[in-house]
Amino acid sequence: MKAIALNKNFQLEDAVIEKPTPKNHEVLIRIKASGFNPIDYQMIENELERKLLKSSILGRELSGIVVEKGADAHQFNIGDEVFCGSGSMGSGGTYTEYIAVPEAIVAFKPKNISFEQAAGIPSAGLTALQIFNRLKLNHDDSVLVTGATGGVGSFVIKFLMANHHQKITATVGSEENRQILLGLGLKNHQIISYKEENLDAKLLKANDDKPFDFGIDLVGNYMSEITAEVLKINGTYADVTALISKDAHEILFNKGIVIINISNYSYSINKDYQYYKGNLEKISKLIENGTISPPNHKIIGDLSLNTVLKAHSILKNNQTQGHKLIMKH
Repeated sequence: MKAIALNKNFQLEDAVIEKPTPKNHEVLIRIKASGFNPIDYQMIENELERKLLKSSILGRELSGIVVEKGADAHQFNIGDEVFCGSGSMGSGGTYTEYIAVPEAIVAFKPKNISFEQAAGIPSAGLTALQIFNRLKLNHDDSVLVTGATGGVGSFVIKFLMANHHQKITATVGSEENRQILLGLGLKNHQIISYKEENLDAKLLKANDDKPFDFGIDLVGNYMSEITAEVLKINGTYADVTALISKDAHEILFNKGIVIINISNYSYSINKDYQYYKGNLEKISKLIENGTISPPNHKIIGDLSLNTVLKAHSILKNNQTQGHKLIMKH
């Protein structure tokens, strides 16, 4: 079957690989669409992320149709429309035609959305839901979300709004992204351009001139320093990128701020597959009942090396413009 794979020099190339046969507790899925994430290109370039590489096939989320089952797989039927994460959870990647995954991580696709929309949910949706659940916000807590229109950021805003949190401030980099957040229910005064001069002062002003209780940093580097500066003493910093700068780390330490590391990968270490299936089912219900909307998505192309390289370039250069990048299969 066709695939886009890494060669021994960590370069992507066209490949033909054997179609997988599902093991006892696995299902074989014909992939209909897959999503792109920053970790895809980071696994090629970043030593920390490369340590998570389990397969020469990249790609960590998909939607598709069950076409074959292992002897002990009984949760799905042939023809079922499903979606799931992949990669570090007992499977290869999604830049290919078929994938065999443990049925324990698979969930039924939300009935009211397309395969393309569903493929953009697993990685960002699971990360955002983990952030929301682990922070345990009270309704009077103030929260700053950097990179709020990215895949994770959009879901974070949706979960906060769905749970009636009001004291939200978010950063964006363009007028188009500002409009996306306005569409999700934020008010204009809650949305601050990260390109503003005296950004830390502007953020504090948006929070009634008070430091924030929580900072959800989806950008890292310079923004990790800004986030650290505007957090209160003994506040909480959610690190989703592992890109805290040295200066930011010093500020966080000096202010006694709790750092919560967010990682979907961690649940695969102990094979806690219910984390993946259970939370995808929760997100699916929220989408089906209209509590939250599916991600804005942009189809980059069909399964090909050109599509993958184009998507990686868009991600690397921060040009997604608030859209989840999707590949059709």
